[in-house]
Amino acid sequence: MKRKEEIIRRAVEVFEQKGVSGSSFEDIAEAVGIKREGLYYYFRDRAAILVEITLEPSRNLLKGLQDILETNQSSEAKLRLALENHLDRFDPNYLEMAVALREHHIYETNEEMEILRQVWKQYSDLWIKLIREGQASGSFQSSQNPKLVAYGVLGMCNWLSRWYDPGKDIPVTEVIDTYFSMILNGISR
Repeated sequence: MKRKEEIIRRAVEVFEQKGVSGSSFEDIAEAVGIKREGLYYYFRDRAAILVEITLEPSRNLLKGLQDILETNQSSEAKLRLALENHLDRFDPNYLEMAVALREHHIYETNEEMEILRQVWKQYSDLWIKLIREGQASGSFQSSQNPKLVAYGVLGMCNWLSRWYDPGKDIPVTEVIDTYFSMILNGISR
């Protein structure tokens, strides 16, 4: 494994355990087995590491949702695919996604994070577009604010980063099925 990849992998683990704000360059260097000064060859600060960790998965989420919205499927089918696009990412990249979803607020004013903020804004806007399209087609209730609905769905999905462990007894497919049913049908009998 190349040094930069090793730093990123260990940083993810340190951020997962201690949080980004509770982690230092010293913690990351120790996890990698190098001196703290060695990190500066690759990264300027923790924000640069966080961007490195989260930018690619975030771009993949965005691209996946863009592709879904370009299909000719029903609004319900697009919603299901959008949930799969979002929640399937918790399995192979669980630590990276957990860190991204838990810690992005730490650097909201950091310039290093601007590109990431832009990707997340585009992603949120596409979710709003998905809900609006469903409302326009009559598939979703038109009386609800599409931004509130989209953010509610994203909030529910993103909360997985607080409790979900892909190694435990609930497969991500069950989470997707349950969330999809709850969103479309509610939970009342």
